Amino acid sequence: MGALIGARTGAWRRAHAQVRLNVAEYAGLCGWAVVPGARAARGGGACSCGDADCAEPGAHPLAFAGEIPAGASPQEAVEGWARVPGAAVLLPVGRSFDVIEVAEVPGRRALVRLERMGLRLGPVLLTPTGRAQFFVAPGAAAELPHLLYRMGWDDAQLDLRCLGRGDHVTAPPSDLGGLGPVRWLREPRLDAVPQPPEARLLLGTLAYVSHRDGAYA
Repeated sequence: MGALIGARTGAWRRAHAQVRLNVAEYAGLCGWAVVPGARAARGGGACSCGDADCAEPGAHPLAFAGEIPAGASPQEAVEGWARVPGAAVLLPVGRSFDVIEVAEVPGRRALVRLERMGLRLGPVLLTPTGRAQFFVAPGAAAELPHLLYRMGWDDAQLDLRCLGRGDHVTAPPSDLGGLGPVRWLREPRLDAVPQPPEARLLLGTLAYVSHRDGAYA
């Protein structure tokens, strides 16, 4: 029994060490603020915030917790996260990046097309709910209707949305609302982090594959 407890304790410590490392990388190397988030029981249970009527169980910032600012040193990030060791890792959208979200299958197809085109791409998240989240330059959420109109996609039925200021995305290694872990479909580069691409460079391809998959669903 003692060996089992020791193994579990060791696994817990390794998991939390990995979270602290990720938080330090996101803040210090990627230049993103990191926000401590609520958690939900496995399978999508009650939210750790304690609100029985929580609208986003396990997928929103903790009201009492301070964020780790963009550019924080590794020591600052580790010390800050030590105050909320069980929190989910959330990234605020609308500052360093906005997000264009599509379903996973068309998202994977779009990523292959975009890479073959030689476009400079940003990170892409994959959620356990089957959504691909493409990081783009901030401001995309406000520009999206105009961009879709200019490209002729404004009247199409697209499974596509844009997240902007006020929204958050869950980042690895955290899980999303107790439904499973979030993963990188395209990891952020830690050696050199350029600005994410303008939304207009990706939007045509994302809209096309989203529309095509919807037509043949």
